[in-house]
Amino acid sequence: MTKSLVRPDDHVLDAFANELDQLRSETLKKVGERDARYIRNMIRIQRTSEIVGRVTMVLGFVSPALWVLGVLALALSKILDNMEVGHNVMHGQYDWMNDPNISSKTFEWDNACDSNSWKRYHNHDHHTYTNIIGKDRDFGYGLLRLSDDTRWKKKNLWQFFTYLNLSLFFQWGVAYHELAGERVFMGKRRKKASKLPITRRQLRDAFFKKGGRQIFKDYVFFPLISGPMFLPVLAGNFIANIIRNLWTSTVIFCGHFTEDIHTFKMSECENESRGQWYYRQILGSSNFTGPRWFHILTGHLSCQIEHHLFPDIPSLHYLDLTKPVQEICRKYDIPYNTGSFARQYFTVVKRIVKYSFPTKKQGLTPKAA
Repeated sequence: MTKSLVRPDDHVLDAFANELDQLRSETLKKVGERDARYIRNMIRIQRTSEIVGRVTMVLGFVSPALWVLGVLALALSKILDNMEVGHNVMHGQYDWMNDPNISSKTFEWDNACDSNSWKRYHNHDHHTYTNIIGKDRDFGYGLLRLSDDTRWKKKNLWQFFTYLNLSLFFQWGVAYHELAGERVFMGKRRKKASKLPITRRQLRDAFFKKGGRQIFKDYVFFPLISGPMFLPVLAGNFIANIIRNLWTSTVIFCGHFTEDIHTFKMSECENESRGQWYYRQILGSSNFTGPRWFHILTGHLSCQIEHHLFPDIPSLHYLDLTKPVQEICRKYDIPYNTGSFARQYFTVVKRIVKYSFPTKKQGLTPKAA
């Protein structure tokens, strides 16, 4: 952990959990038509942005400014699809609508990562085992050393460049994430039996199917139907994907890997109470501030703490939840990590650089009696 911290007594965390449960219940009572209108409007904006982007990119022969506008509109479409629409829909935030087009069971996003793979390792593994070393593979993505819990290796010296590469091609990093954990293409197979509900072959086939479809769509189909604008459209699609990758990776890193987040051992989290689980979610997450449009572009993951506490509540409510959650945390003397986007990103970079080198072991102060 970044710094030692005394965990509150069980009875304190039980009272803490009761207040958060009550807040959750009160918020769920507000979920309804407003949320349905919001997500449908977001989908309309996302689809309109994609159409505008792809059309104006082709019109780049009239003016280079149109090509630039097209690239930015397509990037916006991909960001909205991945963050405010796809990520939240796949968390089941809108399953209550019983709309097959906005269902976590059937939704597929504009991303190289297969949605079923994402739901397994993100929705279940990451949100259940947040920041538990050895259980939450999202902590460092198996590539970055971000705490003393991970043994230092020589390759960590250049992990800042590994981070930059991961950010540039982030959709492929998340697409390969589950396969890396299962050692599908490389690495020594684990002795323990896989807990995958599908075979490794099916996992591999899903990876190639979804990834191949994305490559065909962005780098073959749309460039080909653009005729003489083949190369500009090909380049524009590539740049739009890079913009989306850089944005999504930065948002996710600022929500999970800031200087003040904490890590946990599995032994500390066995037989967790509800209050202990809430406590871990808050210590393992970070928020950052900004205007309303900014929060929408982050998929409201700027409110990462509230998302980890209530992942199935529609994201439109997260901003409203920040104040009462902060007040509850203050009441029970539990840290609530928030700050400006720039400040949080600076501490992410600081953390990556810090753990590039061997560091002194630090730990969690034992739970108070």
